[in-house]
Amino acid sequence: MSIDFISDEQREALQEVANIGMGQAGASIAQVLGEFVELSIPQIRAVAAAEIPAALAALAGDGIASAVRQAFIGELRGEAIVIFSEHSAHDLAELLCYGDALDTPASRELLLDIGNVLVGACLGGIAGLLQTEIGFSAPSLLADQVATRQLIQAETIAARCALLVEVRFGLEKRAFRCHLVMLMPDDAVAALQRALDRFIEEL
Repeated sequence: MSIDFISDEQREALQEVANIGMGQAGASIAQVLGEFVELSIPQIRAVAAAEIPAALAALAGDGIASAVRQAFIGELRGEAIVIFSEHSAHDLAELLCYGDALDTPASRELLLDIGNVLVGACLGGIAGLLQTEIGFSAPSLLADQVATRQLIQAETIAARCALLVEVRFGLEKRAFRCHLVMLMPDDAVAALQRALDRFIEEL
């Protein structure tokens, strides 16, 4: 199902600011981990709520994944989800010198910390460029080592449809991979459109 939330001009502007925000997030993670971070170009599309679980599963690929969720509030509001590939926690643990002592609680805490850094830097960068205030809830674990198709259930999504903004983060020499996805419900997109129009006018 294709849904036209935003105009082509607004989509290009959002991709530009998202690209800068993602770059800031990548730089933050690179500083924490001491590793070069690879980034994809942000992908933006609107989907029906019922299709979100399948869309997230397709992004993450087949296999096992974990996910962290974090709400963002203000003029821009919605939910950010960071999906981690199966072995990401172990790669992070090695980089941060946890060694073999990484147990499940510590592994979860590590994913929450990295997810929090990514979301804060990325969405904070986007909000700054769009000259709007943004706040965040505390991150929480959405899923822990589950099949990708089980990351999120359609009944947990209140909106009729959502705008997906997705980017892939990776480390050059490691298996670590994660996806950051912004979910904005349809009734919050009007505020995003206004912010994008202001950004376009000032170019």
